[in-house]
Amino acid sequence: MSRGSGKGLSLKDKLDGNELDLSLCDLNEVPVRELAALPKATVLDLSCNNLISLPSDFCSLMHLVKLDLSKNRLQQLPLDFGRLINLQHLDLLNNRLVTLPVSFAQLKNLKWLDLKDNPLDPVLAKVAGDCLDEKQCKQAAVKVLQHMKAIQSEQDRQRQQKLQAEREMEKKREAEQRAREAQERELRKREKAEEKERRRREYDAQKAAKQEMEKKTKKETVHTRKPASSSRPAQRPRHKLSWSRSVLRVLLFVLFCILCALAACKLTELQHQPLCVSVNTLYEDVVAALQNHKTLQNMLQHNS
Repeated sequence: MSRGSGKGLSLKDKLDGNELDLSLCDLNEVPVRELAALPKATVLDLSCNNLISLPSDFCSLMHLVKLDLSKNRLQQLPLDFGRLINLQHLDLLNNRLVTLPVSFAQLKNLKWLDLKDNPLDPVLAKVAGDCLDEKQCKQAAVKVLQHMKAIQSEQDRQRQQKLQAEREMEKKREAEQRAREAQERELRKREKAEEKERRRREYDAQKAAKQEMEKKTKKETVHTRKPASSSRPAQRPRHKLSWSRSVLRVLLFVLFCILCALAACKLTELQHQPLCVSVNTLYEDVVAALQNHKTLQNMLQHNS
């Protein structure tokens, strides 16, 4: 392998006990697959290379106990760098690091740390301090771990608050949704009841109008039929009676006039007048006829 990639380089030849020295190899990337095949290499030296970043699978090298990455050009560490839980010694001298990943707090076995000559965040730089001797490097490891744990706790707390806020917001949305649904159901129920009541009123009104119309029609029928059947027969006898009375009155009046004329012609001086002579003659003829009629009746009765 070329020196730039590390391939073709016999890692086993460089393995000395549990130490693997890959410093000054002009590496641009880490041969993770070859390193994973050497679990005995718990001490790895990658100093003085051209490494800009570490691949994400680098964190699978969980057998590492001591790691030297000094004097490279690393700008950041992998987010899951904390998976290297067996790491005790870490040298990051003279790189381009500004911050550390939050997972750094999981390196609970870390005892030694050097972060000098990096453009660190001022807060992190103050926490790390100087690593000029063994004691200071050990203190840097403890303080940085505490600092990163605090950051992790704060992030976890913020994450929990965010989750809690999201859950509360979701509950609120669900409650509002339920309230809206309940309100819509109540509105539909009320509208349905109002519609039913309106239809019932219309039905009652139509029924009442129909009954009123039937009563009116029945009343009109009674008023039109009853007088026709009861008054007309009563009017006919009245008419006949009135006519009979009128005829009778006329006859009586005529008879009265005749009697008056007879009396005048018999008892007054008018009896010699031509009219009275005619009346008297007519009277005598009538009387004679009546007498003859009586004589005939007597003869018939005698013969029978």
